[in-house]
Amino acid sequence: MQTQNSKLSSFFSFTKDPKIRNFREKIIAISLFGCGVFSILVTIGIIVTLFSEAIAFFLRPEVDIVTFFTGTNWRPLASKISPDNFGVRPLIRGTMLIAVISGAIAIPLGLGSAIFLSEYASDKLRSVLKPLLELLAGIPTVVYGYFALSFITPILKQVLENSFGIKVSFFNAFSAAVVVGIMIIPMVASISEDAMRAVPRSLREGAYALGATRFEVSTKVVVPAALSGIISAFIIGISRAVGETMAVTIAAGATPRMTLNPLDSVQTMTSFIVQVSFGDAPAGSINGQSIFAVGATLFVMTFVMNIVSAVILKRFREVYD
Repeated sequence: MQTQNSKLSSFFSFTKDPKIRNFREKIIAISLFGCGVFSILVTIGIIVTLFSEAIAFFLRPEVDIVTFFTGTNWRPLASKISPDNFGVRPLIRGTMLIAVISGAIAIPLGLGSAIFLSEYASDKLRSVLKPLLELLAGIPTVVYGYFALSFITPILKQVLENSFGIKVSFFNAFSAAVVVGIMIIPMVASISEDAMRAVPRSLREGAYALGATRFEVSTKVVVPAALSGIISAFIIGISRAVGETMAVTIAAGATPRMTLNPLDSVQTMTSFIVQVSFGDAPAGSINGQSIFAVGATLFVMTFVMNIVSAVILKRFREVYD
């Protein structure tokens, strides 16, 4: 055992021979450069594959690109192929409905958790609570979907349908949004807490010296100082909700409709991709290419969100010496 440790220490130890050191540095630099190039090539490959099929879809005579983005009827699997059947707005509305509700759940809970972990919890308590909170991110999304069907939806039916007579679909957007909101709480809380912990201690001490309470320091000093990181956490969390697949596929249903009622069944962009992918749509067919068209639309939406996040981060970034 000691011999192995000595070999490892001698391998990783610094050597005074400049030739050996330079050779090692070149090997490390080439390896890291290769990792970066590989990541770029993979990203380019994904984009080329996605948009090449999407462009082929829009070039079909049965598809009208204007109707695709403005139409309110989405029936790509209908027996009669018509441009009127390819209106993606119901999928976009279902996706945004779930994203907005899940964000309304995750943002306040995540920010509150981050404030507690950063400003109120002791180091020992934080070391226990933060890993427990982040465990929520490790639960498979399929489990969240069935949790929505078996737990949240029956409660909604019991409270709203049986008590107030409000109809609740077995598959509904609200149940899916609740579990998606629970899923993104750890992301919002963790990123926000890291941003608040990066605020210098001197700002807190100055506020305490002026007589501010802990709550005032947290909400009027720390949160504004970490605003760029917090907003980025919000946007990243919403992007995660927009791209969620299995939980919404199981809990929200597969009914593309133009509705703002969260108690109705809806279909999101990701759940449609899953529906067609599991079907018999052959490669190169209009049904198969519709997957790539919807995927490209979803890619552009999340890409724009990431750009907005980067702009906000640059605009409100605080640099402390």
